[in-house]
Amino acid sequence: MSHPLYNLLSELEAARIHFTIARYRPDSVLVSLTLVGERVEVDVFEDGHMEVSRFSGNEDIIGGEGLVSQIIRRDAEPAA
Repeated sequence: MSHPLYNLLSELEAARIHFTIARYRPDSVLVSLTLVGERVEVDVFEDGHMEVSRFSGNEDIIGGEGLVSQIIRRDAEPAA
């Protein structure tokens, strides 16, 4: 029997949907999809269950270099 992670990757490849794979937790693999109007994150766990988060919105341009700098400053970790 195939693991659900491989089934998901095969489905995405067959649909020609671009994805990235990352591992931030010891018990899951993150598959990220960027689609028109939304970003989807699928955590696939060792036992095969999945947790899906969808982030949707328009793709309007809301700023430039100044906004990028502001976001980085806001989310930067404090120096030790």
